[in-house]
Amino acid sequence: GNALAHEEQTPLVSITHHHAHIAACLAENNIPLDSEKVLGIALDGLGMGTEGALWGGEFLAADYLSFERLAHFESIPLLGGAKAAHEPWRNTYAHLATTIGWDDVVSAYPDLPLVEYLKTKPLDQLDVMIERGINSPSAVSVGRLFDAIAGALNICRHQICYEGQAAIEIEALAAGKPHENKAYSYTCTREDGAPLVLKLNKMWWAVLKDLDAGVSPSRISARFHNTLVAMVAQTARYLVTRYNLKTVALSGGVFQNKLLLEGVTHKLVEYGIPTILTHQVVPTNDGGVSLGQAVIAAARQLNSNKILGDSL
Repeated sequence: GNALAHEEQTPLVSITHHHAHIAACLAENNIPLDSEKVLGIALDGLGMGTEGALWGGEFLAADYLSFERLAHFESIPLLGGAKAAHEPWRNTYAHLATTIGWDDVVSAYPDLPLVEYLKTKPLDQLDVMIERGINSPSAVSVGRLFDAIAGALNICRHQICYEGQAAIEIEALAAGKPHENKAYSYTCTREDGAPLVLKLNKMWWAVLKDLDAGVSPSRISARFHNTLVAMVAQTARYLVTRYNLKTVALSGGVFQNKLLLEGVTHKLVEYGIPTILTHQVVPTNDGGVSLGQAVIAAARQLNSNKILGDSL
């Protein structure tokens, strides 16, 4: 990018991936340039955040010009880097090892088929990779969370055959249990001045307990969806109140999941949030990012021109 901009003698505008997702949603819904900030919720597989961090489960106070990161899902290592997007079991192990601790999992459920399967993998090597950050960058990714659940349920556990397979199959399973109302627990933590972090350890303990009890994959999938809906909607309710925001915008590839999109939207309406923006025409996945990039760049240019004009 820098080289091309230099070669073409064109200004380079740096735009964060998830800010672009939210800006695309604002643009599609004809939100004016001078509107107040919204709570943008961007959930996807992966995108570059600030300072080189990998993001994919973000709650942003955003307008076209700027954003502030208010909350996010917890960060989990991507074991094997790009391989993590193709082999769901890698995400399952990374989640269990990071949120609970593998020794505690084995101690509590030594005979669980999932545990026996993961023991066939080179776990010592994977632990070294996590500990030393070797080809296992830490990332916030709700997309990889779906993969991790799929791996736990033995859904395309070893390898996916096409992009999004794990998430698609998990959603289809959950759709088979439309009257399942149970959701797993979760927790939130915050250090002074830092964004709120949504933690998954309680959810994973509950998933393991259900697996051990022989609860069906479809029911666990439904409970997982209910949990994700609760996490997103309850966090949104807290943030709009805490930061006096009136509009929520939903974007990112994870919102291609109909159960999640409809579940979150329904809950936000139930919580009395006045305006909820979603995609109808522009793709909610990365197909919409270029629009977001364009409108952010245009907004900054217009704002720069206005500031310059006001100062003359």
